[in-house]
Amino acid sequence: MTVPNVNLNNGVRMPALGFGVYQTPPEQTVAAVETALSTGYRHIDTAAAYGNEREVGAAIRRSGLDRSEVFVETKVWISDYGYDETLHAFDKSAGKLGLDRIDLLILHQALPSEFERTLDAYRALEALLADGRVRAIGVSNFMPDHLTRLLAETGTVPAVNQIEVHPYFRQSELLAFDSEHGILNQAWSPIGGVTFYRDGSKGSTLEDPVIGEIARAHGRTPAQVMLRWHLQQGRQVIPKSVTPSRIAENFEVFDFELTAEQLTAIDALDTGVRGGPEPHDITRRNFWIDIPEA
Repeated sequence: MTVPNVNLNNGVRMPALGFGVYQTPPEQTVAAVETALSTGYRHIDTAAAYGNEREVGAAIRRSGLDRSEVFVETKVWISDYGYDETLHAFDKSAGKLGLDRIDLLILHQALPSEFERTLDAYRALEALLADGRVRAIGVSNFMPDHLTRLLAETGTVPAVNQIEVHPYFRQSELLAFDSEHGILNQAWSPIGGVTFYRDGSKGSTLEDPVIGEIARAHGRTPAQVMLRWHLQQGRQVIPKSVTPSRIAENFEVFDFELTAEQLTAIDALDTGVRGGPEPHDITRRNFWIDIPEA
């Protein structure tokens, strides 16, 4: 099966379904990425803060695939924000990945307490784009107020905004803002993680009765239904797993279609409860990670 592509706002094409390695230990990353690539995934999403860029690069080389066949995305962490610092962050990531050019490089957080530093970091991404060292640039976890200022003070509309989106946390306002400005919504935690609060109690999207009923109607798994929900609503998704059977399961989402009523039923599960950190609370003091040179 071939994954369809989505067009970014600068004409670069990216697979609609990618493979993420967030919280994947380095010692498990090579095998997981190799399995994903052999399954058919052609987009790998990593980050400097994940500590596994080197292993992602090794897996791509070991796959035997031509470099042009694999779309590689990584992220600059807030510890490396600032113009010169971010240029150096590219060098660190490219060196670990073993690549001369990165397909998509994004800022991992908005860092609202030091937004001038954020803007300088984004201007460094613009310079890398102009030099051809990256093919597209973007952001992650940026809210509408962050994006409004970024758009006003820089010259390049981000190609993507990678954000937390799943049935229990839809971020409808942010999804609409991105779409209105030609920014692709890219969903991390697309199936909601392990547990999220619903109606005052803990619950799992994989056990949600609404999603389960839809899954049974299609002869699919709840995870496949949620990934299909994202894809039909125009989002790019990056599920993660280290289990070969789950990696394969998450890939089989292009040969069925949810009805309008089913999409609406999943939309209605939204609780507004965020699972990840609040973007407005990110500071270098509280979220500092030392990104090593090698």
